[in-house]
Amino acid sequence: MTEWTPTTVTWASPGNAAAVADRIARVVAAPGAKRIAFTGGSTPIKVLDLLQDRALDWSSVTITLTDDRCVPDDHPASNFGKIHAALGHSGAVFERLEEGAAVSPFDLVWLGMGEDGHVASLFPHMKALVRPGATVIATTPIPLPPEAPFERLTLNKKALKATKEIILVVTGASKKALIERVLAGDDSYPVADFLCGFGPPVTIYWSE
Repeated sequence: MTEWTPTTVTWASPGNAAAVADRIARVVAAPGAKRIAFTGGSTPIKVLDLLQDRALDWSSVTITLTDDRCVPDDHPASNFGKIHAALGHSGAVFERLEEGAAVSPFDLVWLGMGEDGHVASLFPHMKALVRPGATVIATTPIPLPPEAPFERLTLNKKALKATKEIILVVTGASKKALIERVLAGDDSYPVADFLCGFGPPVTIYWSE
């Protein structure tokens, strides 16, 4: 998956949580072993709630996080804690983020995006430990967000692009406007690294 091709971007219709749930269900139901990287925040929990009554076999799925805050699992800011609480008894295998660890390719990477255009914990301004290859790195956003003033672990750009496909799930008019600016040529936001240039295909799920 190192031979990247020009990125293709598609807008899903509809792009709501139910459509994202359907997409995740298709990946989980595909034959063979699968690897999925989940975004953090509240959106994955809403999507997983929509999947809880479906007869999905998660035992062939390895789940990791695109990024997480450096806090204990039982901390309210822990992305791992939230995802594990939702799927810990599903039979899925969980792969923790460990700084410097090599990352195997994914079948699906699920990205969210902040109002500043950051994805995972790759911020417009940050301190970061640069490492070669597809790996996990430590980052600190500058400035620290007051609602989440924590250091982070994140998949680096190469790891996030080492996948068959990316879904970018966003809500709100301001984020849609930012994405449209990026697609029109504004490369000043971290999300531009995934929507423009070379990499796996990206499907955008946007809803109000």
